[in-house]
Amino acid sequence: MWFRNLQVFRLAPGTGLDPERLAEKLAARPLEPCGGLERQRLGWRPLRGEDDFVYGQNGQYLIALGIEDKLLPASVVRQMAEDKVAEIAQAEGYKPGAKRRREIREQIEDELLPRAFVKRTTVHAWLDPAGGWLAVDAASAGKAEALVKLLGESAPDLALALPHTQLSPGAAMTGWLAANEAPAGFSIDRDCELRLPGEDRATVRYVRHALDGEEIGAHIAAGKLATRLGLTWSDRVSFVLTEKLEIKRLQFLDILKEQSEQAEDAEAMFQIEFALMTGELARLLADLVEALGGESDE
Repeated sequence: MWFRNLQVFRLAPGTGLDPERLAEKLAARPLEPCGGLERQRLGWRPLRGEDDFVYGQNGQYLIALGIEDKLLPASVVRQMAEDKVAEIAQAEGYKPGAKRRREIREQIEDELLPRAFVKRTTVHAWLDPAGGWLAVDAASAGKAEALVKLLGESAPDLALALPHTQLSPGAAMTGWLAANEAPAGFSIDRDCELRLPGEDRATVRYVRHALDGEEIGAHIAAGKLATRLGLTWSDRVSFVLTEKLEIKRLQFLDILKEQSEQAEDAEAMFQIEFALMTGELARLLADLVEALGGESDE
């Protein structure tokens, strides 16, 4: 139950959360199989039991979005459409026009979709009403936005917004690199990305590389800004911060995982891991916002 990425959203101030009511609302929109001609369907999934749509512990809550996708490779559709177009051209003596070729492709997609393989994905989200956070365990913003959209439809009383800080993450990370000094409670790791603004967008990436040399300073002096930076918080959690305030490649260091390994069974391990993870992440987010100058009024 260790999250690997965080796409973070702010709960509106004063937002209350009734887990029983939320569970009822999510249960009303469960993930169901795609229809014959559907490419994708979204819905909520129970976490452990059949009706366990919200898991709560110490005022922290976990929910799960289910995504069912039909796997229909574009290359397969294209090849079958080309074969059909060639067959028609040979029979009629001329190649079908653009409109007819598009109709042929759509017809082939409709024929193949009911027989396509199905892939199910689960995306977890952590709700922290006390801290005012919703964090989605997703590497891409698209999956997080899909979860937030469906949550807004399922539970309209949960108002969500993107967080804004006084310092933009990009400006702050560039300053930390230029000074070779991380904010209090953090240390700079060995990964970063620097990019030149504008049309050129020249980019330099460092992976497992010391970031305290003159080379980094030269790139910053030339106008490049930090878009990704590896950090460790409190010697307990390492991650990569992006210019969009995304937290990626989360790693909970050994001292935390050793505590969860003392659990007697899978259920106890789940409970311990969730308690450890949410406790650490709540403090990490608070310290990160402070390092970025606090929240703005936007």
